Formats: sequence, C-alpha cells, structure tokens
Amino acid sequence: MTEWTILGAGALGSVVAGLLRRQGEAVSLLLSERHRGHLHPCLDLVTLVGRHQLVDTRPLFAEQAGQISCLLVMTKAYQVVAALKGLHRLPTNTPIILLHNGMGVAEQVQALYPHNPLIVGVCSHGAMKEGDWLVRHTGKGETWLGPVNPAAKAYADLARPLAAALGHAKWSEDILGLQHRKLAVNAVINPLTACHDIRNGQLLEPRFAAVLEQLSEEVHQVMVQLGETESLDDFRRRLRKVIELTATNYSSMHQDLAQGRPTEIDHITGYLLAKAATLPVPVCRQLYQEVRRRSPA
Repeated sequence: MTEWTILGAGALGSVVAGLLRRQGEAVSLLLSERHRGHLHPCLDLVTLVGRHQLVDTRPLFAEQAGQISCLLVMTKAYQVVAALKGLHRLPTNTPIILLHNGMGVAEQVQALYPHNPLIVGVCSHGAMKEGDWLVRHTGKGETWLGPVNPAAKAYADLARPLAAALGHAKWSEDILGLQHRKLAVNAVINPLTACHDIRNGQLLEPRFAAVLEQLSEEVHQVMVQLGETESLDDFRRRLRKVIELTATNYSSMHQDLAQGRPTEIDHITGYLLAKAATLPVPVCRQLYQEVRRRSPA
C-alpha cells in the first residue's frame, strides 16, 4: 500500500489527510522546521455533518525525503518551489502531485525534478482551518489528476484511492483544459470577494452585475486565446453555479487578505494577465493591482 505524504498541512491538505486516513490509507505529513521538537497531535477533523474525528498521521521532515513514495503537494502556489527545494533525498521514481490554485508552477517543479513523474490536479473541496490541528470540511467537490510528463502516465491508478476517500477523483489526459476551467472561475470569484470583503454568494447581488459581466468576458477572452472552446454563455452559467454552490463560503484569497497572508494572485490573475498579451483586460488588471496593494510585502 502506498503511503501518501502530504506537503502543506493547511486547511485543505489536512482535510485530505483526514479523508484518506478514514479509508485506511497510510498518511504522513511533511512538516516544516518550526514543528520539530513539538508534540505532533492527532488532527481534529470536523466532517461535513459536523462530527469530530481524530486522525493520526506520521510526521516526516525534509531529511527523511528518501522515505516518500508518493508526494501530494498542497501548499499555496507561491510556496511550492521553495518547499520542494529542500527535499534533496527524494527518490527519482516518487510521483509528485501538485494540488494548488492557479497555474505556472508545474514548469518550475519539472525543472527542479526533471526525472520524477509529475502530476497536476484540480480539487474543488472546501476546507477551513479553525485552530491548530483543527480543520473543518466545508464542501464536497471534484478532484481531477493528469500527467505533466510521460513518466506520470503510469500513475493513473492513484486516482482510485483518492476517489474512495474524497467521493470523486478521476484521471484526465486533458488536465490542462480542466486547470483552465478552474482558473477562469477563480479569476472572477477570488479577487472580487477579496477586494470587496464578501462571501462568494454576495457576488450575485445586483450591485455586482456589471462588473461580473465585464470581468467574465475578459477572462473568457483569455481562455479562448489559450485554446479553450467553452462559449461565453456556458462559462457564465458554470460560474454562476459555482457561486451558488459556494454561496456561504469565503474564497481562499479573501481569507488570505483578511488574515494578512500573501495571496495566490500572481498565479491566478497574474497568470491570466501574462497570457492575455495584447487583449484589453482592464478589470483583471485593476483587481490584480488592488490585491497586490493590499497584500503583505
């Protein structure tokens, strides 16, 4: 049985660790130096129905990277490369799975670990950290994995245990298209909710109708330039559905700004701006600049 090593014991990483353990999977958490010498307690997972479950995991540190057989990276996008640089003993046959918001990181990881099977994914589960080692599963969603390099194509079966734990997980050879679809939604919801200090569902209030219309059109234009074929109407319907399904949630970017943490704006809106080239995307640019202005240096 493969042990899942999770790098990034934040809200979603901890929830995924808990859900895997509930299915009997072996799970270790790759911890940072600040956790060394401290008690490593059980995770307290609050399930979707409000039940508390204690989840035990094995602690690992960077010098034990040689023991990692499957690495699930669930840090923020801007933390991925720095976190991986310290894993000098990581075996070259260990698959690396990147599950984070935004895009533009996989290319850097591939340069850092050119021989490792590299997998990227999208995950729409909701999670919230409510205290040290206390996390709440706030919403169920889909998970998709797919290969970045040829070596990764031998690991499609990793989706099976994830599906048993998360309720849905599938392998897709067109993972880039799925990443684009998630990025497009995030590029609308995240910066708007962060800048206006609102829950996702408040975006459907009449006061946001005009900006939603223009921003969704800008984002869709960039997606078309990237080769996506989804129509503007279909994108807007999909966007509205996500907003409705997550109406009571605060976006991750809102939470980051509210708590004085760096955001993933460079890997979401910043990525779109880089791909927009000469396309006029003034609302995207304005939101990008505003989030950057409010973010900690």
